[in-house]
Amino acid sequence: MKRLRHALAFVLAAGSIAAASAAEEIRIGQTLPYSGPLSGFGLIGKTQEIFFEKVNAEGGINGRKIKFITLDDAYSPPKTVEQTRKLVEQDEVALMFGSLGTATNNAVHRYLNAKKVPQLFVLSGATKWADPKNFPWTMPGMATYDSEGVIYAKHVLKTKPDAKIAILAQNDDFGRDYVAGFKRTLGAKAASMIVAEASYEPSAPTISSQIAQLKASGADVLFGVVLGKFTSQLIKGVAELNWKPELFFVPTSASSISFLEPAGLENAVGLISSSNAKDTVDPQWADDAGVKEFFAFMKQWMPTADLNNSNYSAGYAYAYLLTKVLTACKDDFSRENIMRQAASLRNLELPLLLPGITVTTGPDDYLPFQQLRLRRFNGKNWIGFGDIIDDRHD
Repeated sequence: MKRLRHALAFVLAAGSIAAASAAEEIRIGQTLPYSGPLSGFGLIGKTQEIFFEKVNAEGGINGRKIKFITLDDAYSPPKTVEQTRKLVEQDEVALMFGSLGTATNNAVHRYLNAKKVPQLFVLSGATKWADPKNFPWTMPGMATYDSEGVIYAKHVLKTKPDAKIAILAQNDDFGRDYVAGFKRTLGAKAASMIVAEASYEPSAPTISSQIAQLKASGADVLFGVVLGKFTSQLIKGVAELNWKPELFFVPTSASSISFLEPAGLENAVGLISSSNAKDTVDPQWADDAGVKEFFAFMKQWMPTADLNNSNYSAGYAYAYLLTKVLTACKDDFSRENIMRQAASLRNLELPLLLPGITVTTGPDDYLPFQQLRLRRFNGKNWIGFGDIIDDRHD
């Protein structure tokens, strides 16, 4: 009997120690596609896992260690729901961080807000994530598609005020957000400047008829709100028709070299996109302190990684941002304070943001990234040009 009491006492003590250590941890949850067609994005989470290991090795955040739990949702909304519920209800995470995708995050948007769990730095450019009035626990982690549309329209108004504009947009929220920001910025001039519009379904095999229709309008500016294979089809289709629009825009999300190559890189020369981040493999940043810091981290902690893959720098950048928010929490890691600090960032500089671009948020402004710089493809690389353009003011 005495032995049993000792055993029970030991179990209870061990349980108390475990509970105490859990209380000393900052528990962070995440869902990402580690399997399925978008599994390449899993590198973002793997980088963050290693980044938080480094933070813990250096003493943690204000003396507390990070427990980072990142789970596979295969980019499937039902799986996202299942994994998020597990993270919140079983793992008792303090916040969700950097989960990828519009449909996947949408599936847990109401649930997390009802539970008052921070849904921080959502990896999707949909405008809906920045709605502090109706969803005060959700904050985006990307410049919104709407903001990007605004910035392209500002460039058109400044450099080609007599433009005849054609728009091709994917027929979903992604396409509609871009076009809404673009048109709103053109204002009253939109009616006369936009001479043709076409859309396509994401399930469509080809967009060749839409490209021919837009060329026939006589437009000299083309805004293609396209994704994935449709980027390649658009660039190649425009070249095959010998159409040479003076300004030809594609979204940042379509600007990967892997989308340009199937169209022929020579056909993408002159293409305009935008960015707020340094391209870490571009020689122009070789001596930049922030890029050197990133490479030092990669060399020490992930020495076999392919540094041409931008998912590593993306993972690093967002993990760095989150540590800034958590550090600002001092010793109060309640969900309320984590959210309060995320909404109180002031001109925060991050090592991989372009010079002059900072992160600012407020209780009524949940958009951390509202500045972008235009860049043009030269056949090999994207080259930044012009001043930083801000969605917040002219």
